[in-house]
Amino acid sequence: MGFLGHLKPSGHLRGTSLTFWFAVGCGADMALYGYDQGVFGGVVISPDYLRVHDLEGPSKTNILSTVTAIYNVGCFLGAVSATWVGGKLGRKRSVLLGIAIMTIGAILQTTSYSVPQMIVARIVSGIGNGINSSTVPVWQTETAPARLKGKLVILQNALLLVGFSISNWINYGLAFVDGPVSWRFPLAFQLVFIIMIFLIIPWLPESPRWLIIKSRDEEALNILSDIEDKPTTDAFILSQLQSIKYTAEYERSNGMSWSELLRGQGSNKSGTKTIRRLILGMGVQIMMQISGINVTSYYFPTILTTSVGLSANMARLLASCNSVQYLLWALLGIRQVDRWGRRNTMMFAAAGQCFCYILITVLVRFNEMPGYLHAQQVASAAVAFFFLYYVFFGIGMQGIPWLYPTEINSLTMRTKGAAIGAATNWILNFMVVEITPIGVQNLGWRFYIIWVTLNAAMVPTMYLFYPETAGRTLEDMDEYYRADPPLLVFRDKEAISLKRPERYRIKEEEVIRKNDLSRDAGEAPVEKTADGSVQHQENVPQ
Repeated sequence: MGFLGHLKPSGHLRGTSLTFWFAVGCGADMALYGYDQGVFGGVVISPDYLRVHDLEGPSKTNILSTVTAIYNVGCFLGAVSATWVGGKLGRKRSVLLGIAIMTIGAILQTTSYSVPQMIVARIVSGIGNGINSSTVPVWQTETAPARLKGKLVILQNALLLVGFSISNWINYGLAFVDGPVSWRFPLAFQLVFIIMIFLIIPWLPESPRWLIIKSRDEEALNILSDIEDKPTTDAFILSQLQSIKYTAEYERSNGMSWSELLRGQGSNKSGTKTIRRLILGMGVQIMMQISGINVTSYYFPTILTTSVGLSANMARLLASCNSVQYLLWALLGIRQVDRWGRRNTMMFAAAGQCFCYILITVLVRFNEMPGYLHAQQVASAAVAFFFLYYVFFGIGMQGIPWLYPTEINSLTMRTKGAAIGAATNWILNFMVVEITPIGVQNLGWRFYIIWVTLNAAMVPTMYLFYPETAGRTLEDMDEYYRADPPLLVFRDKEAISLKRPERYRIKEEEVIRKNDLSRDAGEAPVEKTADGSVQHQENVPQ
């Protein structure tokens, strides 16, 4: 019967069908995000765009750079607002709001005839994308079966690269076309993704974890049942419900307010190390940006023409080809994220990125030497190492920085933590995009030393401070931090193990076993208490 064959008469989905359509809906949103990341790089070199907006000539370079980078300011504002929007509206309605805002931004960009209109349009689009880039990974994580949550979030970020690749090829194809279609069509193409999202998202359920926070337990129970394709009376479903309820109640009673968070107070009140976990989530987003990815993703054609000396058309073609191989390696990362774990994959990527930037720095240095006899050879080698850089980044740093904050933060901080992490990402993104043309022009090969140093620093940081989250449930991480673990995790075998610690599995099986016994005896199910034991819980929705 296929996926449509799993539709209930009421129109909602279950099991594999639900997981599939979540992947499609969230993936379409991330593809739109990726498309927006890449599309403007081709727009700003369109002669007609420059003429219409009076941006022709070297004297307008700073304005052109700001128009490009201002999108990230909008994304920052959207990510910050998502901390409130996500808590009030829930994951589903937040995404719909973000898409509605992006629709307005896309129309304003497509119809732009002035720099002020384009700046407003870019900020509006950024706000919508900032909301969604903070919300979609959380929603996907909270509605995915535990065995698939890592792979699905990484898949979303691979689909981001599908959008990025599409934008590169559309820009390359329209580089040979004159007139307004060369830049208005790529901007209008955003609406294709937007329509797809509006057709899918309304059919998907809300996050059961958010519903439990809002005391809507019966709805949450039904959605958990749909996700696992099991009856609501199944012991595993009841165990999940009670585990989430326990964590939500514990955090509701002991969690930090925004004022405490901003003042750095109350870190130990809940016993779940809220600030430490928040910093870890922010940290991976920071490392994603300081790896140097947006030095090339926004300006790869510019880098290839300025630092390597290629022609403009060859630079565009290579940028388009690179976007395809970038996607392929990101897809490989889906397989590795659980096999290697989050820690090992990110350390592998950072080490590889550092190696690539070392070689790029050396090769660009020789290429910039006047009269160097082997300039063509070193230029070709530099291109190869730019491509290799994307291999390492695609495998290890493209998806995990979006996944890790949703896994490391506590339940009631998950939306806030993901949003703060995304906001950190966007403000650093703005800084990198703003300074890159200036750095390449004024520092030359020395500019790349910055990224060598930063990538090198990432490896020991991950090794020392970052616990593994692969194989753990979201509630496992709350229990781990309630045990007051040390700041340095590299000596804690349980913290860095790729396998789920045995004690979590044993406790979960104990709850399931007691739920089975309670159900057979006609009693209420049980839930965990603060010390990890179990007790009967009355009034569980059936």
